[in-house]
Amino acid sequence: MTDSRDRLLTLLTQKSFLYSPEPTFKLASGAMSSFYVNCKKTTYDPEGIDLVGKTFFALAHKYKPDAVGGLTLGADPIAVATAGESFRRGQPIKAFVVRKQVKEHGTKSPIEGDLKKGDRVVIIEDVITTGGSALEAIKSAREFGLAILAVIALVDRQEGGRERLESERLAVESVFTKDEVFARFNSLKK
Repeated sequence: MTDSRDRLLTLLTQKSFLYSPEPTFKLASGAMSSFYVNCKKTTYDPEGIDLVGKTFFALAHKYKPDAVGGLTLGADPIAVATAGESFRRGQPIKAFVVRKQVKEHGTKSPIEGDLKKGDRVVIIEDVITTGGSALEAIKSAREFGLAILAVIALVDRQEGGRERLESERLAVESVFTKDEVFARFNSLKK
């Protein structure tokens, strides 16, 4: 594990991971869970931004995308951090956002960012549970004319979402799995 990835796991576990012996957390899917990962506590943190940018750039760069992005709000800070890191490394990758709802004014575009039809993109997710948010982003990106290369998530809850996304014939990666987050959580409690 690289130093950046290892530090990111610790930061994520300390800032974003919540656990209860009883399933008290309602997920976007409607399911109840005994744990919740609010990645925004990490992805909007100054150190977290730096670590996320480095980590996601390393993963996304191998696909040679024109841009990275996903469904707003979870993907926003990750895409921007990745774009910033790519610029610092002299290998620019643009960032974009997929709107949940298209505005009734302006360009009325479901995609925000400096993209054109045919651009090759990696879809970013903060957490994969069922894969629904990523699938929504993929659908909008395809309708816009973008070529989807892969999906990369910060955390895979290991609840079937990865497999659902892989059924779309896409490479799916995660920086961390639920098991890794739980292991770090348990080691930090000692």
